[in-house]
Amino acid sequence: MHFYIPAPRMPARYLACLGLTMLGAVATPSHAASPMVTDDARIVDARACQVESWATGRRGSTEYSMQPACNITGNLELALGSTRTNAHGHSQTTDVVLQGKMVLRPLQANGWGLALAAGSVGHPQAAARRDWYAYAPVSFSLRDDALQVHANVGWLRDGAARRDRLTWGLGTEIQLSARAWLLAETFGQNQGRPMHQLGLRYSLVPDRVQLDATYGNRNGTHLRERWFSIGLRLLTPAFLP
Repeated sequence: MHFYIPAPRMPARYLACLGLTMLGAVATPSHAASPMVTDDARIVDARACQVESWATGRRGSTEYSMQPACNITGNLELALGSTRTNAHGHSQTTDVVLQGKMVLRPLQANGWGLALAAGSVGHPQAAARRDWYAYAPVSFSLRDDALQVHANVGWLRDGAARRDRLTWGLGTEIQLSARAWLLAETFGQNQGRPMHQLGLRYSLVPDRVQLDATYGNRNGTHLRERWFSIGLRLLTPAFLP
């Protein structure tokens, strides 16, 4: 759900920073999802699917991302997504993501949960480059789920630099009303300045359709690396055999 990899650009979500940064595939609209980067300890409902899509505007480029995911066994969510970037009048697919995620400890109201995710990101414009990653999201529920805190820690293998990196993320979701949530997070790697992102999520149809909008930037860079993102998430009832 959604990383940030320094080279070609990734959507501010998706992928784990890659680093915990990550595809946010989750069970209900009240939990972390694209375009947020910090993942939570939930997956989509058993035998159900979701489709996350979002557009990210950066200086000089616009990125369009889509990531379908299905829970095929009850505790294995598989996601396959891609990002297409338009820059200077030229459009190309810049990222293709494949990820698996499972829950180790289910998250319940006023409790905590733990999950594990791993995957890879391919870059079609750099045929020899593929990044690999794994991360563990832990989530805490407070005030009967009205306040949730998510922490991620993980590993990223940068295929271009042939280097291993530590990735991390810390995010929170605060319920403003029955359908609206305030989102905030910070994330990064063991090198370079971290990033931050703020946003709102609104549920158009409870447990089925949600919209979100976010603003993000790298700490201490003024406006040079800022981005804006708008996302749509659709969830299905259980239908898989």
